Amino acid sequence: MSSRREILLGAALGALGICFSRQPAIAREVFAVSHTDAEWKTLLTPDQYAVLRREGTERPFSSSLLKEHGRGSFACAGCDQNAFSSTTKFDSGTGWPSFWAPLDGAVGTSKDASLGMVRTEVHCSRCGGHLGHVFDDGPKPTGLRYCLNGVAMKFHPLSA
Repeated sequence: MSSRREILLGAALGALGICFSRQPAIAREVFAVSHTDAEWKTLLTPDQYAVLRREGTERPFSSSLLKEHGRGSFACAGCDQNAFSSTTKFDSGTGWPSFWAPLDGAVGTSKDASLGMVRTEVHCSRCGGHLGHVFDDGPKPTGLRYCLNGVAMKFHPLSA
């Protein structure tokens, strides 16, 4: 017999699967960096493509960036634009890299009404790549939690 926790976990993973396959709403906008769908598929890994170009979600606790605590910046994996500073990263306990503020002008937001709820989607301002979502339950000073997919980013260590 399945426990309540197993049933809820199964429902959550099913919802992630639906999210993983939906079409991006942001695709209608024009960005400084753009490629055809075929070009994006060759430039990105399959997981990066699913998240950045199809607004998917990686499994929680699966990103190596979750445990990245070095000084530097976190950049969009699609166009290499720096988006978040390591000084704003915090452990939210959610299983995804979290930040309380982006770098100035690095991200845009849009309404995401998928999965029967309304959230604020976060995308790269340069290429439109889906990075994750922002919530209003973060720490001071902003009170925001940018909950991001690690596969959608790469870390640039600060050079000494």
